[in-house]
Amino acid sequence: MDPYPKPLRELILQLKCLPGIGEKTATRLALYILGEKGDLAENLAASLKAVKQAIKLCPICFNITDRPICIICQDTSRDRSTICVVEDPSDVLAIESTRVYRGLYHVLHGLISPINGIAPEDTRIPELINRVKDTEIKEVIIATSPSVEGEATAHYIYRALTDRAHVGKVSRIASGIPMGAELKYMDQATLASALRYRQGVNE
Repeated sequence: MDPYPKPLRELILQLKCLPGIGEKTATRLALYILGEKGDLAENLAASLKAVKQAIKLCPICFNITDRPICIICQDTSRDRSTICVVEDPSDVLAIESTRVYRGLYHVLHGLISPINGIAPEDTRIPELINRVKDTEIKEVIIATSPSVEGEATAHYIYRALTDRAHVGKVSRIASGIPMGAELKYMDQATLASALRYRQGVNE
């Protein structure tokens, strides 16, 4: 017999759907929300409803926005000749936090994965090809993860851009050993990636 009332159990089940949330954490959060004396539950419900209603995809780069066009695509100070291709909106936030990149973005919302039945057409790759065709782009930076799916996606984009679009340069972000790490603690995939994307000492 389930010791929790049905509404509480349903809340726990919904919280478990969130990434990184297991049974214990979901239960702890649900009990906290239930026992909180303020307006947390009502405010949380209102925020969830508002974000689902207000947030949409930018029609140009497919990043999330609450405006007709996202603030990055609207920013006239950005380098409009460079596009950085990322998997999802969280990658945009990560790159923006470095304050190094000042170009535009293109968010794929997925990676090619034949095993999982995800084809190029299931991502925003077709829109990327058309976007590059229609504008003067000097460089496309592919910033997908160094996973099997990320590498396959990067390779497909490179071939598609070189075959069907006019772009000056297609590059891939470097990946490998993080600053301050020791070789003996690195896994094989990280070491292989570091060797594959090695640079000259003077670069």
